Amino acid sequence: MNFLNFFDKKAPSHPPIFFLNSASGKKEEFHSLKPGVVSMYSCGPTVYDHIHIGNLRAYLLPDLIKRVLIYNGYEVKHVINFTDFGHLTDDADAGEDKMMKALKREGKTISLSAMREVAETYIQSFKDDNDAFRNIPPTKYTPASDYVADQIRLIKTLFEKGYAYETSDGVYFDIAKFPKYGVLGKIDLNKLKDGARVEVNSEKRHPADFALWKKGLLGWESAWGKGFPGWHIECTAMIFATLGKQIDIHTGGEDLKYTHHNGEIAQAESVTGKPYVAYWLHNAHLKINDTKIAKSLGNGIRLSSLMDSGYSPLVYRYWLLTGHYRTAMNFTFEALDASKQALFKLKRFVFEESKNVKEGNVNETYRARFHTAINDDLDTPRAIALMWEVTKDASLTLADRVATLKEMDSVLDLGLNDEAGDVVRELGVIAKDDIPDEIQELLDKRQIARATHNWSEADYLREAINLKGYAIEDTPTGQKISKS
Repeated sequence: MNFLNFFDKKAPSHPPIFFLNSASGKKEEFHSLKPGVVSMYSCGPTVYDHIHIGNLRAYLLPDLIKRVLIYNGYEVKHVINFTDFGHLTDDADAGEDKMMKALKREGKTISLSAMREVAETYIQSFKDDNDAFRNIPPTKYTPASDYVADQIRLIKTLFEKGYAYETSDGVYFDIAKFPKYGVLGKIDLNKLKDGARVEVNSEKRHPADFALWKKGLLGWESAWGKGFPGWHIECTAMIFATLGKQIDIHTGGEDLKYTHHNGEIAQAESVTGKPYVAYWLHNAHLKINDTKIAKSLGNGIRLSSLMDSGYSPLVYRYWLLTGHYRTAMNFTFEALDASKQALFKLKRFVFEESKNVKEGNVNETYRARFHTAINDDLDTPRAIALMWEVTKDASLTLADRVATLKEMDSVLDLGLNDEAGDVVRELGVIAKDDIPDEIQELLDKRQIARATHNWSEADYLREAINLKGYAIEDTPTGQKISKS
């Protein structure tokens, strides 16, 4: 089902929407700058390599925001950028340029055209993963290299207003001229020591001054010589060019909050004299087996790797939705297996248990509870819990339970609104007439064991069936079997 058409007939009334604004550290009721329309920007990847499953969490956040806003009757204009040059290997102005690193790794010539060629490969890889993960594509993707002229003009404006100065290696923003610097994370500049998370540079007026332009032998021509725009100026220029000088929502991983996003605020508000972003939302990081994800550690699992191992992208999506976006999560395959089983049961309930029932009606009590949950800073764990509550609510007809679940899934998108035939094939459900005789014999024995409360025998028989490549689920209408 096309999510964007799902709620064409819905009334615009809704409970208040609240977001935890990183700028204030508080939940704030959402009001868009323009009635009925929301502008949102999400920091995209540096396209020097494939993204991993940890990166995907940063793009689930804007997808959820977008779906919730659409559910509440808003139109959303959303931009995701691609940093296809100039992103250094740490969040200061030091280290090796990641795109340069990609050129060396892949044996390419050091040129802008080769850099763009490498970038296009990983841009497409990102789009493929984003689509497979069911994230609604943005209104516009913006490669930073398409907006270099905009970035140069913005730097010139900062010079004219007295916020920028030139050194032998580039152009820097003078944070002393912007007293509000550090609102995200409540950074105290007086406590920053030279060399702490920022490169020691004797020409910089303050150790936290950040690069607007880096001079070099490769890049674009400018009034300050050939080179590249700094990392922070990219996003500010692209937001100005595509969404305007002031926007409603800006998203990103929590690591971007302290340096990158504070830099954006300083640049933008120094130029306009107006608030830059109304609501800042940041997602927490993901670990794998209690270890930070890092390409240097070789533990950056790709979505395609999960798929090759038999996990649908929706299984991983389900697992992420069981945690709040601001809560750190620890990925393990044991946790993913549990999510796979849970999503299997949920889909079986919708597509198998109810396949012969007529279309039902959405229960208004559950609809209201769900709406309140997702409008409360995207409380997906509560929303998932409500879905399971619906499946067990015998006071509702089976048809109404399914209709209610599908309504909820129009926001979460776990596949409950997919074509029934496709999902049944995915579930691998086996019709009774197609069950092999030896498996049916084990099923009959297990049914007798359960009826006589011989639970140890029932468990033994379940294991015997599992070893033969079949999975069992006990449902109100009996044992269901599928290929495992």
